[in-house]
Amino acid sequence: MITQPPLAIAILAAGKGTRMRSSLPKVLHPLGGRSLLEWVLQSLRGLAIDRKFVIVGYGADQVKQAAASDPSLEFVLQAEQLGTGHAVQQLLPHLQGFEGDLLVLNGDVPLLRAETLQHLVERHRGNAATLLTARLANPGGYGRVFCDAKDQLTQIIEDRDCSPEQKQNNRVNAGVYCFHWPALEQALPKLSTNNDQQEYYLTEVVDYLSPAIAVDVADAGEILGINNRKQLAGAYGVLQRRCKDALMEAGVTLVDPDSITIDDTVEIGPEVIIEPQTHLRGQTKIGAGCRIGPGSLIENSTLGEGVTALYSVILDSRVGDHCRIGPYTHLRGQAVVGDRCRLGNFVEIKKSSLGNGTNVSHLSYIGDAALGEQVNIGAGTITANYDGVNKHKTVIGDRSKTGSNSVLVAPITIGSDVTIGAGSTLTQDVPSQSLAVARSRQVVKPGWHAKTGPSPNAGLGTESSESAANNPEVKL
Repeated sequence: MITQPPLAIAILAAGKGTRMRSSLPKVLHPLGGRSLLEWVLQSLRGLAIDRKFVIVGYGADQVKQAAASDPSLEFVLQAEQLGTGHAVQQLLPHLQGFEGDLLVLNGDVPLLRAETLQHLVERHRGNAATLLTARLANPGGYGRVFCDAKDQLTQIIEDRDCSPEQKQNNRVNAGVYCFHWPALEQALPKLSTNNDQQEYYLTEVVDYLSPAIAVDVADAGEILGINNRKQLAGAYGVLQRRCKDALMEAGVTLVDPDSITIDDTVEIGPEVIIEPQTHLRGQTKIGAGCRIGPGSLIENSTLGEGVTALYSVILDSRVGDHCRIGPYTHLRGQAVVGDRCRLGNFVEIKKSSLGNGTNVSHLSYIGDAALGEQVNIGAGTITANYDGVNKHKTVIGDRSKTGSNSVLVAPITIGSDVTIGAGSTLTQDVPSQSLAVARSRQVVKPGWHAKTGPSPNAGLGTESSESAANNPEVKL
């Protein structure tokens, strides 16, 4: 059995990214549910790694905070950004005595596949240096790699330093390297700034390392670096194609893939249909047999099996099995919906729980509430949860019903099997198995005209407005 040498990783993440026109460090720009740095870290899966370094500079504290969830990362500060060689030189005091290999990646190259890096590390064994290269139809902007017939490196020249003849070479440097650290450790102090940028180029170390070889990437699109917003959008397109192809191969139907966006972090079960203009974001999970869209946005939410969600927005929420949602339903703020619920037209649910079989079908707002099972919320029902200072809770028991245009002023508890009359505004608790009606007595004044005022006989035979005011509630 061949023993693999220890492996350390260095991710170059010190640059500002001036062309991004942003105060955010370039490696933290979001791309399909992850930052650029997170995509690079994701590409390391499958490798046996002993140490992981992130070389930081601009916005170092922001980068550290964003990556704090990975305790295995070690951060090394490059106080001045004097080139890629200078960045790797910062590792010299941290890797003293290390006898393994060092894989160097750029934090702004998010499309590398894990399989590509595994192949590079395997091919590197026995070499002092191994470079990942690609052959591009339009190699402008990339450093050119020159090799002999056996892929042994002879020279790497940055694009700005190339002669017109050298620029005809379409084999380019991907910026991904694997080095035998003891050999690299001896070469790093020899780097010079004898170039157009007057920086320490890491590529110069191949002049001092032998053997050094080049390995071509199978898909040249993997080496795309992000320097501006246009390139960021291009990378997103690549990731979307990968994600959608994998989903369709797994049995998910995408009715119009070009109008749909799905983050790589989203999990989707089999036999799911995703309709046009639907967008799935973040840590979202969609159960088997769901039909999502058209026109829906779901973010950081979990949907059970057999759910339909039409023209709706679901954020940070959880929905049970076989629910029908929409059109134009909004779930947010950790809403929790049980099985077999119906949430219909222009309904908003915020930070509330709904039991199994509960329906909120029309024109209602349910906020900071706990609804039991088989509750029916009539059209226009509102839980008035805010008193101007604090939010309060509404509790509704199993099988209770609210009439249309009801207002429940929290804090309030409605028992089980309660019926609330249409148009009621409730401010007090209601016990179970009750009928609650709280509204003014109807007043009709025949002959009333808004422009001319009351007719001489107005009010005869009917209750006056004064008597109605004195009897605001129906006596049951």
